[in-house]
Amino acid sequence: QVQLVESGGGLVQSGGSLRLACAASGNFFRLFAMGWYRQVPGKERDLVANISMGGIVDYSDDVKSRFTISRDNAANTIYLQMNSLQPEDTAVYYCHARVALTNKLPIQDDWGQGTQVTVSS
Repeated sequence: QVQLVESGGGLVQSGGSLRLACAASGNFFRLFAMGWYRQVPGKERDLVANISMGGIVDYSDDVKSRFTISRDNAANTIYLQMNSLQPEDTAVYYCHARVALTNKLPIQDDWGQGTQVTVSS
């Protein structure tokens, strides 16, 4: 089983920056793609950024020029550097990972518990 623990959320003023981290721990065979999603009340959880094992990244259009996702495979950790934050970025941010628990089990989706990011105007 894998645990994804997010950190780094909080309250920031418009135009400010935050850096989120997500560390994977537990017993698993391999982590594949990892990423960040966000959700506001009453809406679906949306992809923010994704990074493959090899470092190929993908961003939603509304964060592409402001956010940077990175990955430390040795530490089983991903990061999300968020710059020029705007009130519309306010949401709960969830870490996501595609994980193989063993070399025989299929790849599964796992989620962190979420971290709140609030941007004041």
